[in-house]
Amino acid sequence: MKAPSRPSEELLAQAPEPVRAYIAELEARLRQDSSTSSRPPSSDPPKTQAQRRAPPPPADRDGEPRRRGGQPGHPGHHRELLGEERVDRVVDVTPDACRGCGAGLALEAGPGDPADERVQVVELPPVRAEVTEYRLAARQCRSCGTITRAGRPTEAGVGSFGPRLHGVATLLVGRYRLSRREAVACLAELGEVELSVGTLARLEQTTSTALEPVVDEVAAAVQQAPVANLDETGWWQAKTRSWLWTVVTETLTLFRLDPHRSKAVAQALLGPEWTGIVGSDRYSAYRYLPLEQRQLCWAHLIREFRKIAAYNHHQRPFGERLLEITTRIFAAWYRFRAGTNDRPTLLLEVAPLQQELRLALEAGLKPPHAVVAGTLCGNLLDSWSALWTFTRVDGVEPTNNAAERALRPAVLWRKGSFGTQSDTGSRFVERIMTVAASCKQQGRSLLDFLVSAVTAARLGLPPPSLVTAPTA
Repeated sequence: MKAPSRPSEELLAQAPEPVRAYIAELEARLRQDSSTSSRPPSSDPPKTQAQRRAPPPPADRDGEPRRRGGQPGHPGHHRELLGEERVDRVVDVTPDACRGCGAGLALEAGPGDPADERVQVVELPPVRAEVTEYRLAARQCRSCGTITRAGRPTEAGVGSFGPRLHGVATLLVGRYRLSRREAVACLAELGEVELSVGTLARLEQTTSTALEPVVDEVAAAVQQAPVANLDETGWWQAKTRSWLWTVVTETLTLFRLDPHRSKAVAQALLGPEWTGIVGSDRYSAYRYLPLEQRQLCWAHLIREFRKIAAYNHHQRPFGERLLEITTRIFAAWYRFRAGTNDRPTLLLEVAPLQQELRLALEAGLKPPHAVVAGTLCGNLLDSWSALWTFTRVDGVEPTNNAAERALRPAVLWRKGSFGTQSDTGSRFVERIMTVAASCKQQGRSLLDFLVSAVTAARLGLPPPSLVTAPTA
């Protein structure tokens, strides 16, 4: 069935104003994509064959089309040799005869010989899980006849699997997002470890319990941070709609699953004594914070400005004006971040741009822009000081990209697993994602941290910390 065509300009001119406005709004919605709205890139429609075959934009001042891959003149990237302390085996290879005349060559290097060329080959050795069998002997007392059997040694722990296997199994599911069946198959293929899906689930829960005090310490620490970025994304627990929240600081990332997307959750995450700066989008849950404690995300604003520019030809100049001002604001920010300018210079450069943006937003409150952009412009004017916190306070970024990047692995996990099925499963997601993201921020080995946490729980020792620096 052929899709209905757009009404002619004559018919539109004869239609009442509300009808014309409604049609314009529908057409604007059809043109929206991830660059002009909050939709994820996966929701963008596929490109047409002509769009896929279209040449890419010019690469440089010469106007030549940009080719795929590395561009001419770009610095090469080569694999660097590992240090000698990391080399497990050295094989000396000497030539037997001269490649010029065939004469024999000395085995030892002489004064005129060049230095050896180092060539490294990295290989994975065959891996097979180590199995330790504890034979618990029993002895009968020769005095009273009582039979006494040796107890299980402390290092054996409980269960049939050691802490490193706990860590690897948790890593496969919680960090690399394999399904439990795939993780079981991977362990069997790579380490000759035979275990069931149910056993793997129990290993996850054991690790989750070991990580509970670690994550509790992170939750308390983020409430003392001077700057934090917050964001949230949808989640499902069984058939209940939930929300996965994240709080990102300089060295820590906290995840929390909650059935609500409300101010109360944000307050619980930040704590009642929060005095720092929060970077976020314009969602209403964060409005309880004073404007001087907020930084609104400019990446979201750029999408809103693009949306205005793409609405119709009447709004395009206004949207492009907002985008042009934003481009100059970010140019000043990039110069400051690169160390070219100091903060007083940043403030001087941004001051006239602030005035330009204010005038533009005030124009957006009037016809013909008010219908399309009036609400956004009014909201930004009401939140004016929260747009510029990054120009005044150290450690504050103009975007909320840190929190959005932290949520991307969670979104991929949600799409592959369709969420969680129980409270214990949700707690596992919170804890493993908190530890994985924080270890990445700190440059620490996630596997080593998981092994340390499980070992500490087995031996009744204090858990490792993500808040305090690890001891050498």
